Amino acid sequence: MTNKTRRIGDLEVSAIGLGAMPMSIEGRPDEDRSIATIHAALDAGITLIDTADAYHLTATDDGHNETLIAKALASYGGDTSGVLVATKGGHLRPGDGSWTLNGSPEYLKQAADASLKRLGVEAIGLYQFHRPDPRTPYEDSIGAIRDLLDAGKIRLAGISNANPAQIQLANEILGGRLVSVQNQFSPAFRSSEPELEFCDQLGIAFLPWSPLGGISNASDLGSRHPAFHEIAQQLGVSPQQVTLAWMMAKSEHVIPIPGSSRPETIRDSYAATDLQLTPDQITALDAA
Repeated sequence: MTNKTRRIGDLEVSAIGLGAMPMSIEGRPDEDRSIATIHAALDAGITLIDTADAYHLTATDDGHNETLIAKALASYGGDTSGVLVATKGGHLRPGDGSWTLNGSPEYLKQAADASLKRLGVEAIGLYQFHRPDPRTPYEDSIGAIRDLLDAGKIRLAGISNANPAQIQLANEILGGRLVSVQNQFSPAFRSSEPELEFCDQLGIAFLPWSPLGGISNASDLGSRHPAFHEIAQQLGVSPQQVTLAWMMAKSEHVIPIPGSSRPETIRDSYAATDLQLTPDQITALDAA
């Protein structure tokens, strides 16, 4: 592996992935720009794309993001055989702007089948249980993920929005086959540091979602996080690149998945794989 790649299970992927959610929810761009964004990510060298069946707007366009990604991959002129598409199930959007949960084994298996069809693949590359459902025992939800893995409908299994106890339980139920944990983590949201450290101990990929805190504008990110802005100015790069490089420096198992809906923003994010921060800079950002 190089400093541009990391591992999820037995697969080598780009050290930064593309979070595709902004292309399908509120404020989403037209389809042409979204496809151009996905193609720009592939051109840059990104081989991990994160999605979910719940990334859509209305009750009639469920799975919008998965369908969009499938279309973009099909229309790309280059080789996409090494691209890992990671999707999720267990979170729903009824169409009224709300988010609901269904972690029942029956639903998760149905959702995985629907995602399979939308993505147009024989097996989902990485399937993640999106969020714990208080109405369903966690072990039952993960049991469904295990069944999907055993049936060959998914190649790799992950979880999202989990605490250390849930990570441990999921790995046990999956027979040591848990390959990734996707939690919120950013300069403004560091509550998942224990999960990041636990994943590092286990050798499991940690995928920070919303790693830039939902801030796409460089001046906004810099004004909210002065230390990141200051180091970015010193290095002549964007605060976004500094943020992503800081995360990747925490562990070789960290793979940020910044959300993007513009070619220029995902290209800027991927450029963080070329950025090496000094120990002093990392210490300053940890304390910021």
